[in-house]
Amino acid sequence: MSQIVVLKVGMSCQGCVGAVNRVLGKMEGVESFDIDIKEQKVTVKGNVEPEAVFQTVSKTGKKTSFWPVEAEAEPKSEAEPKAETETKTEADAKAVVADVEPKLAEAETKPSQV
Repeated sequence: MSQIVVLKVGMSCQGCVGAVNRVLGKMEGVESFDIDIKEQKVTVKGNVEPEAVFQTVSKTGKKTSFWPVEAEAEPKSEAEPKAETETKTEADAKAVVADVEPKLAEAETKPSQV
């Protein structure tokens, strides 16, 4: 069964890219792979197990982790409540300002008793 495995790999130069390229090129079951040094992202497609790909790339000595799924696509249902929460926070802030402004103006007009 073909699947896609996405890893975050600490690569700082073309030598790092070459090391990852060599190990993935020799790995059984790999159909294709893409190495993005800018994003430090390695995408592997093939009849492979995610853990096996992880172990193989880790053997290069590069810091390796699975790519966070949340960063790729955020569900739409989660995005809506966040906007609502921001609106509530903004409304609460306006209410606090409306409550503080008259008290501040009153304090400024009273002579100070020092």
